[in-house]
Amino acid sequence: MESTGIIVRKSTPADIDAIMSCYDIARKFMRKSGNHNQWINGYPSRNIVEEDVNNGTSYVGVDESGDIVMAFAFIIGDDPTYAVIEDGKWLNAHPYGTIHRLGSTGKARGMLKTCVAFCSTLIDNIRLDTHADNIPMQRAAVRLGFKRCGIIYCDDGSPRIAYQR
Repeated sequence: MESTGIIVRKSTPADIDAIMSCYDIARKFMRKSGNHNQWINGYPSRNIVEEDVNNGTSYVGVDESGDIVMAFAFIIGDDPTYAVIEDGKWLNAHPYGTIHRLGSTGKARGMLKTCVAFCSTLIDNIRLDTHADNIPMQRAAVRLGFKRCGIIYCDDGSPRIAYQR
C-alpha cells in the first residue's frame, strides 16, 4: 500500500533492528513533547516486536530510498484490553482491527494517516488508544475522524484514551 510516497508492507525478521531504532526515535520524540509516561521501561521490547513479526501483525512504512520510517502492529480481532471501557462506549461492536505501537523516525510526516489508510484496506472498523500525555497522537486521531470513546486499561493497569473510527 502506498500513500504519501510511503509503502507499507509486512515486517520481516530482517527489519527488527530498524523497527527498534524507529521506536527509540519515537520514544525520544515523546519525551521532547512532554510525554514522559508512555513507552517506559523498555516498551516496546524486542521480544514484543519479534512476536509481532512472527504473528504477522507487524508492519513497516518504507520511503523512496528504502528506509523504514514507521513501524506499527495491526491486529484484527478482539483486544482483551478493550473488553471493558469506562467513561464512554465503543461506537459499535462490529469486528475491528487495532493499531498498536505506531512509531516514526520523524523523516516523513502524516504517518498515522498513512497507517490508517493501509489498515482501512484490511478492515474498515479501526480502534486505537494512546496515553493522556500523547497530545500529538490524540490530535492526529481526531483529525483523521476517530472519535474518543472512553478509557481502557493496559495489562499493567495504566489508563489509555480509546478511539474508534
